[in-house]
Amino acid sequence: MIRSLTKIETYLLYIVVFLLPLLALPISPNPYVVSKLALLVYGLGIILLVRVVNIIISGKLDIRLSKYDVPVFIIGASYIASAIMVTPNKMEAFLLPGSATAVAGAVLLYYLINQQDDHAKQGVVRALAYSAGLVSLTTIFSAIGLFEQIPQLPDYIRSGNFTPLGGYLPTAILLVSIIPVTLEVLMSEKDIKHKIILGISTALIVFGLGLSAFNIFPGRPFAPNLPSMSTSWVVAVDSLKDNPVLGAGAGNYLTGFNRFRPIEFNQTNLWAIKFSTASNFYFTGMTEAGLLFVAGLILLSVVVYRNIKTDLKENRIVSWGFRGNLRILSLILLAVLIAVFPATIEVIVLLFILLALYAKTHKSTLNLSAASVVPVTHFSAENTQNAVASRFPAILVTAPVVIAIVLLFIRSTSVLSAEYTFKRALDAFIQNEAVLTYETMQNAINRNPFVDRYRLSYSQVNIAIANSIASQEEITDQDRATIAQLIQQSIDEAKAAVILNPLRSGNWLNLANIYRAIIPLAEGADVFAVQSLSQAIALDPINPSLRIAMGGIYYAAGDFNRAANLFELAASAKPDFANARYNLAFAYRNLGQIDAAINEMTVVMSLVDRDSPDYEIARQALDELQTERAELTAAQGDELTPPDVAQEPVLEPPLDLPEGSEPPEAPLAPVVPESDENDEE
Repeated sequence: MIRSLTKIETYLLYIVVFLLPLLALPISPNPYVVSKLALLVYGLGIILLVRVVNIIISGKLDIRLSKYDVPVFIIGASYIASAIMVTPNKMEAFLLPGSATAVAGAVLLYYLINQQDDHAKQGVVRALAYSAGLVSLTTIFSAIGLFEQIPQLPDYIRSGNFTPLGGYLPTAILLVSIIPVTLEVLMSEKDIKHKIILGISTALIVFGLGLSAFNIFPGRPFAPNLPSMSTSWVVAVDSLKDNPVLGAGAGNYLTGFNRFRPIEFNQTNLWAIKFSTASNFYFTGMTEAGLLFVAGLILLSVVVYRNIKTDLKENRIVSWGFRGNLRILSLILLAVLIAVFPATIEVIVLLFILLALYAKTHKSTLNLSAASVVPVTHFSAENTQNAVASRFPAILVTAPVVIAIVLLFIRSTSVLSAEYTFKRALDAFIQNEAVLTYETMQNAINRNPFVDRYRLSYSQVNIAIANSIASQEEITDQDRATIAQLIQQSIDEAKAAVILNPLRSGNWLNLANIYRAIIPLAEGADVFAVQSLSQAIALDPINPSLRIAMGGIYYAAGDFNRAANLFELAASAKPDFANARYNLAFAYRNLGQIDAAINEMTVVMSLVDRDSPDYEIARQALDELQTERAELTAAQGDELTPPDVAQEPVLEPPLDLPEGSEPPEAPLAPVVPESDENDEE
């Protein structure tokens, strides 16, 4: 029985290792991340339950320890502690992007693989080789358009650039790191049939690597866009100033990036992209999990280096043959790659798998029996009672583990159910089914009210429906009541998103957009919009688009001084941002500063493409300024949009927003532009 349970545990381990790179199920709007996290949670949980049963039956706990256990534990603990104590929205840490779950699962998988003997570890290498071969085959099929011919497949698989890892870059990193250990099993395999299969898998991996590398080459359509090392370093260091020990919070890199990226970033062609990861895994971990992560990483690097140095000195690697050399090569290769590139879930897990494969362990046994275990030749009440009594210490030790796993399964099932429901709501939205979208999204929030993504989307759905009703030619009293209810619900959901993650600039921007959308419908909405945008700017201080948005509100209200001040700040943050200078030219014109307006519009023409519609718009505006015509053209280009003009109320009389509609309390000092003294007078 004990031997059978050990085999079950080992084969389950193989299944998890094999499936992890391949799994990409449509159970979430992000099929690549959530399905792999689910596999880690349920797969490793089941393996632990099998191990618990084995411990109870045998009455002993066999533990294999290695020199890497302590630093690996520190790395895992840094992410768990950061998620619990720092991350504002725990769902980001554990669900999406789920970096805490990924690192914790990788660490647990490391310990479970370390409990296996050398023969079982060799099986783990085979599972990696077979999985990588199928990843390559899938990538090849997608590249040649095979999946596009199967209409039953989900759209993301039929896209033509599908890989099970969600991109060519992580696919290339995984494949190049697995090639050395794949060669290990190929060379050591004795069975001719298995050797042929491994040879085919190796060939597929090499071909898939070449295809992936070709697609990420600079200049190719799928070449990765990554922040620079210097930008990632500045974000990491400034995040540590806020919380040196635990960083910005697991899964919360985006907040740190918004707050701390340097203004020089605006001069790059990536300035409008919001990154949820640093340029490499180490800077991401440093930002999210602080110096505790760095300490674990440094300690692990020192221990691995000393072991390699000792093995080389004592010729142990030579005595291992290809196995030792190639496992070290895979580990070092991956460690170097993630110092240059970011790491996805599969890459993080692979790092700890390779570490476990290289680790040398020694076995210890802990007796958990109250008395000597006597084989039971026949069942009776007395024998059963004695067996339970003898194993009571094992039951007592393992009971908390069982309870924790069961609770984790229950909670994870609820979270995944909400995520799948939210995906169904988005699918209904794509199909333009408004009622189904509304109801399904509400159901997702009821299942898991702690995800700000759900609240953001639901607030936008409510305001879209309200605007649709308000645009009708005839509005009844019932329509007014419905509009008021939808507006209030939209505000409430947007505020709930802010409360769930008050340090996320995008949440405040969404709330501001809700208020802006109801300015024609309700009095006081413009004031609340300014308050919310002020907080968004405080959390994303070098984003010129936010200042343009706030300036547009003042412009629409006729406060051209404040509008001009904000447009000037936007232009200062990004001097080559044509839209900032375009809006500034309009503000100057309304202030009577025609010469300044002409100068700004001239700069706009130098910044936009001569062959674009924007150039013609700017030229026409410049002509109008030069001839001092009274009105500006209403034409809009693809990128250049004039400031908003004051909107006439859609409802007469406008709705009065009820008490409690104001924005939540701001976590940072708001950014409110000052007006000139002449304006105040």
